[in-house]
Amino acid sequence: MGVLPGLGPVAAMSLLLPTTFHLSPVSAVIMLSGIYYGAMYGGSTTSILVNIPGEAASVITCLDGYQMARKGRAGAALGIAAFGSFIAGTLSILGLMLLAPMLADVALKFGPPEYFSLMLLGLVIVTFLAGSSMPKALLMAAFGLFLGLIGMDIMTATPRFTFDIYFLMDGVGLVPVVMGLFGISEVLLNLESKLEREVFETKIKGLLPNRQDWRDSAWPIARGSVIGFFLGILPGGGAVISSFVSYGVEKKLSADPEKFGTGVIAGVAGPEAANNAAAGGAFIPLLTLGIPANAVMAMLLGALTIYGMQPGPMLIKEHPDLFWGVVTSMYIGNIMLLVLNLPLIGVWVKILKIPYEYLFPLILLFCLIGAFSLNNSVGEIGLMLFFGGVGYLMKKFDYEAAPLVLAMVLGPMMENALRQSLIMANGSAAIFVTRPISLAVVVLVLALLILPMLPWVKKKREVIAEIVE
Repeated sequence: MGVLPGLGPVAAMSLLLPTTFHLSPVSAVIMLSGIYYGAMYGGSTTSILVNIPGEAASVITCLDGYQMARKGRAGAALGIAAFGSFIAGTLSILGLMLLAPMLADVALKFGPPEYFSLMLLGLVIVTFLAGSSMPKALLMAAFGLFLGLIGMDIMTATPRFTFDIYFLMDGVGLVPVVMGLFGISEVLLNLESKLEREVFETKIKGLLPNRQDWRDSAWPIARGSVIGFFLGILPGGGAVISSFVSYGVEKKLSADPEKFGTGVIAGVAGPEAANNAAAGGAFIPLLTLGIPANAVMAMLLGALTIYGMQPGPMLIKEHPDLFWGVVTSMYIGNIMLLVLNLPLIGVWVKILKIPYEYLFPLILLFCLIGAFSLNNSVGEIGLMLFFGGVGYLMKKFDYEAAPLVLAMVLGPMMENALRQSLIMANGSAAIFVTRPISLAVVVLVLALLILPMLPWVKKKREVIAEIVE
């Protein structure tokens, strides 16, 4: 899925989520996690050989990766991308093992007010870092919160916003929404765009980087791993931002910054390490605080709740098999991806040549089967097709889906935390500013909402949005 242009980890996970419902929770989460970091690996292949990113985090790899391919160094570019990803992925797993249990212990001191404030911060950071305008991102977050409220009120057991539609009594399902927003809409857009894919025809050789390549790439990989890991932990940071920051850092530190964009191996090694390290870092807030850092983690959070597991500080203690199972699978997965990525480059090139008119009807069929298999309900198919149309229009008018998905998953949890907080305070909202941790987070939320109004911050956000597009 990472290799195919236009289909990144979110689309892949939304398509395959229904297939995991027949697995044990640990196996299901391992499979979904594997799709996530597997797509991070695969995206570099398309960027280097076709100059089209397989997913958003590989946009920056196009700049130097494709130029290396044009110079006959496609093998070295693909090799360093694979090894850099492997090294960064391994380091991020070590970070996950060390930091997650410590953060879970700290999180045990949190109460409902702190959780509500943290979830609010996560939503605001995602909208702050959104490529499109902040008002559009906030509007999508508000729409997502509304979708999360549809169904039975958990306290009064009365239906809300269901319009007497029986299958909405249990709420709007995450799976048909994400399959529509990311799967169906992507099919419609790609069929409309008539994207020309010119696979660079060259004999791919020299997949093992030489000594000079390693000398040029060692520090970029190390720096990219650190940058990616810590930005991956932040809500909204994720692989896209970390890969851009890594590229910028390498260009700043380079003795020849003017060569970047002409086929410099450091311009491939750093960002590829950063986006894979970010994938590992993103698991920390999900598994310890129950707060997803990006749309992919929001889907994993939704999956965990479907499997009957509550992400948060007690997850590691109550379900150690899940936490350590995922960590172990990431070790094995990193090795498997290294073994798969390099010898099978020829296979990936052939996959890239599959015409869209054959590929996308199959994806559409898979979406329909997946949506129906959830509850054997035609209503789920209708919901998926509706959100497919909504997702298509959102992409046409530059509205991002990530804040919507994140808000939809967090909505019920935020409502719970809000109600519990108000009960604790006898109906007074002052509880959010009288507790120190909650107050600090609320101040940060207000700062992030006010910052985009400042001219220099607004200009920087517009520059980042242009680069990502």
